[in-house]
Amino acid sequence: MSWIKYLFVFRLWKNRSRFGKFVVLIVYIISFIVASAYGIAKWYQFGNRDEPVVFGATFVPNYARYFELDPKETLSAMIDDLGIKRFRLVSYWNVHEKQPGQYDFSELDWQFDMIEAAGGQVSLAIGLRQPRWPECHGPDWAMAKPMEQWSKDLNVYISKVIERYKDRESLIEYQLENEFFLSVFGICPDFTRQRLINEAELVKSLDPDTTLVISRSNNAVGFPIGDPRPDKFALTVYKRVWDKTITKRYFEYPFPAWFYGFLAGGGKILTDKDLFIHELQTESWLPPQYNMRTAPIDELYKSLSPERLVARLKYANDTGMKTIDLWGVEWWYHMKNNRNAPELWDTARQELSKYR
Repeated sequence: MSWIKYLFVFRLWKNRSRFGKFVVLIVYIISFIVASAYGIAKWYQFGNRDEPVVFGATFVPNYARYFELDPKETLSAMIDDLGIKRFRLVSYWNVHEKQPGQYDFSELDWQFDMIEAAGGQVSLAIGLRQPRWPECHGPDWAMAKPMEQWSKDLNVYISKVIERYKDRESLIEYQLENEFFLSVFGICPDFTRQRLINEAELVKSLDPDTTLVISRSNNAVGFPIGDPRPDKFALTVYKRVWDKTITKRYFEYPFPAWFYGFLAGGGKILTDKDLFIHELQTESWLPPQYNMRTAPIDELYKSLSPERLVARLKYANDTGMKTIDLWGVEWWYHMKNNRNAPELWDTARQELSKYR
């Protein structure tokens, strides 16, 4: 009977118009691609099923100050109250070398000291482009020069940072040039691949033993198979944002968790490099007429509420990636201390303890 069924299908195909055949073929191709991606994602998730999940957090002292918080108190609360032990720290060039050749690393020093005292780990952002607006944090004295000159100054600065912190017991990795190729976001002067390659080679020449991380530029389908080749790759995951371009409303990205599992699994197959989430959206993304300090709480919660935070943590864990750095914890602390709205902070404390 099976040959009769195949004959029937063949006749259906034969009797279709060219356009009909084209549509059917496209449907089959898309179905095959989606099924293959899903299979890769499930393979990756299954392979990591017994690995413990580690939730870390980005910490930026200037962001705490933006909320009129004491940075040391904020970091201490993240460690002691939330139990976070993994931190992505920043080494802004315009903070630590405000004048050429005059270095002041005191602020970064106390962050390392506090994290080490708690037995924590540091993932150190280095380079010109680092987390938080305007993304590129070059001092005015350097950025006034042509790129050929300021890039040499930047290499000197990167070298100073690495020499200062490479022997710290808490340092586990460098994250070089945050989302380097994401040219549509931030205020940055250069996206030349060769500069990224040169910086990666510089980092490895100065500290070959510490893991080097380079992040993908966005969440599009594709794999970072070109140079430079770091030890690990990272990516950002944003779920609910304000779309200021087309819909003028809050927009939920439709990607299922397995989509990111596919990116991680496909990258593992093609490059043999691991992928992790270095920036999970756990703060609100507001319409332009609001700011994070003073926006109404009900408006803030449209993008990230306590309930959404619970779902967001589960979503990240469901990708199969087991290292997940949270984004916006300073804002939670502001909501707790300055807005009399501790729900996000308390929810995070409860949920993170479950994952531990």
